[in-house]
Amino acid sequence: MQKEEQRHTLLKKRMNFLFDEALKKRVFPGAAVGVSLGGPEKRKQTILSYGRTSLQHGADHIQKTTFFDLASLTKPLATTLSILVLLREKRVSLTDNLPVLLDKIISDDKKNICLKNLLSHSAGFAAYQPYFSDLLAVSKEKRNDVLVERIVSEPLVYKTGKQSVYSDLGFMLLGRIIEKKTGQPQHEYLNEKVMKPLGLDKGILFFPVGRKSDTGSGESFAATENCGWRKKVLCGEVHDDNAYTLNGVAGHAGLFGNMESLLTLTTFLLDQWRHGATHPSYSNETLREFFKRQTWIPESTWALGFDTPAEKGSSAGQYLSRESVGHLGFTGTSFWIDPQKELVVVLLTNRVHPSRENNAIRSFRPLFHNTVCEALSLARK
Repeated sequence: MQKEEQRHTLLKKRMNFLFDEALKKRVFPGAAVGVSLGGPEKRKQTILSYGRTSLQHGADHIQKTTFFDLASLTKPLATTLSILVLLREKRVSLTDNLPVLLDKIISDDKKNICLKNLLSHSAGFAAYQPYFSDLLAVSKEKRNDVLVERIVSEPLVYKTGKQSVYSDLGFMLLGRIIEKKTGQPQHEYLNEKVMKPLGLDKGILFFPVGRKSDTGSGESFAATENCGWRKKVLCGEVHDDNAYTLNGVAGHAGLFGNMESLLTLTTFLLDQWRHGATHPSYSNETLREFFKRQTWIPESTWALGFDTPAEKGSSAGQYLSRESVGHLGFTGTSFWIDPQKELVVVLLTNRVHPSRENNAIRSFRPLFHNTVCEALSLARK
């Protein structure tokens, strides 16, 4: 136990130095770090926080309870976990194609796209489209349907299944599929089926539908971008433009959370993977299948809804095992789960404040993960 304490003491010292330097270099205004090492019986967790919620004078210090816009962490932690529940309930299967999933006629070039393609970013869709500018002219009640029509009308950029291109479009469709198959809004289904059994349904991991950060509730949010078309600094409001036009709820982005909630959920996923913890709404066996890299897709790092470390140049650094799974978020967030090392590392930042043009986090992320592993004597593959 003394050795473990020494490791985590060293971790704190290394993190303090690393983040002090990052704040000086304006990599981000603020950050929270969560590290969990070991199995349930001998687990040691460290949560640290640095900087402030914004560049505004007198802004709050970042705390473990500060809420961050998780951006694309929505994909694995909200949308993918909801799909696992749909599979358990036999509402969908991985081989169901778009006509079945969306209950509509689909053009010949896309009718064979299946659920597995959407989850593995191998459907053939482009990475991104700025739909928000058109959706703003449509009534809120019709935006989801209009969005689906736009996506299924898009020309494919490659043949389905022949490669992998990380795509918001496929996960936008997954969000709509969840709603069509359940008859519930995506955020309500997620809360009921996934979050509530874990005690995460009390507003600590959520889509901010109808919520505001200035209600006097005492909640603190990390600010994101000074948005040109919304004419303000975003705080407690979804940063992603497309998700914002969908009332902040989408399959690709929109989820908010704090370090406490993220570390709880990701550590639970590790315990399902390695230690027999169970979730009442989906099976461990299926989750483990989702964690496997889809080797049938040429040169892809993707599992189903989760990413795995690239052989070279990974944001996860050089020490996490090949079996690790994780994901990045555009706002400056990430998590990685390593089953071999029994390690979970969560990084939450607001690197897009005040501008998304700040890309210093690209070199910071691998340095951060390498430093964590080195401090904990895990610097080996």
